Amino acid sequence: MSEKNLYKRHFTTAQESLNAINQLQDHESYKLAFADHAFLMQDELRHVRLQLEYLKPQLVLEQHQVEATIVVFGSARFWSPEQATLALQQAETALAANPDDANMQQAKLLAVRQVRSSGYYAAAQRFAELVTTHSQQHQDNALMIISGGGPGIMEAANRGAMAAGGQSIGLNIVLPKEQHPNPYITPQFCFQFHYFAIRKMHFLQRARALVAFPGGFGTLDELFETLTLIQTQKAGQVPVILYDKAFWQRLVNFDMLVEEGLISPQDIDLIQYADSPEQAWQIIADFYQLTL
Repeated sequence: MSEKNLYKRHFTTAQESLNAINQLQDHESYKLAFADHAFLMQDELRHVRLQLEYLKPQLVLEQHQVEATIVVFGSARFWSPEQATLALQQAETALAANPDDANMQQAKLLAVRQVRSSGYYAAAQRFAELVTTHSQQHQDNALMIISGGGPGIMEAANRGAMAAGGQSIGLNIVLPKEQHPNPYITPQFCFQFHYFAIRKMHFLQRARALVAFPGGFGTLDELFETLTLIQTQKAGQVPVILYDKAFWQRLVNFDMLVEEGLISPQDIDLIQYADSPEQAWQIIADFYQLTL
């Protein structure tokens, strides 16, 4: 017997069984369990869906040997500088034609705010470019950008990686108000999630640093879960960088938590601040002693 036959697969594959059953009469009773959508959607199968949702990204990332990532969090509501500038121009034109229109006045105020906050988008894009450029030049300590896969800061991070000619990951969550994956995610690394818990696990499983730009409830949720895991030693310490020190110190009074005895003084050391993409990247490089 040849070596080829000796090591040939002994059992038929699931796909072969599926192909065979598809040739039979199209009736519910003929469906294989793993191909029966109605069966898999039952509440009693939630544990199976949780496992599948974990395994799909896990296997793909393992197959592509993705071992170390930098997580970029931040608001989905920030616009790119191009989008914000265009919106302001349009708002100013509309307001000039209708100076007393309250809706036009509100539109201009929104556009002005978006122009201001678009600086965060540009900074996240620049940061991802720096990380990705380094990773392409130093394959032995490469780091891949990973984001929540949606718009705003998430889009900026994936966009920066693409601009640098690299790949990046997007972990998109299906929401009632649809959040579509942004177009800058590397296609084979674009994953859709139903369960927040599994998505968070994949954010942090390979994380070697986390950079949190200004954001709302989702950003805060992800930030404090990360800090809790590190504080309780459920996860190893990695740089946790808050972008724009003034913003974060206005939002969260960490010193008050120490004064009230709610966290230990050393817990403050889990957090670092950066006010430029270069500073954020330097903090990570110094932590891991990377040569820039």
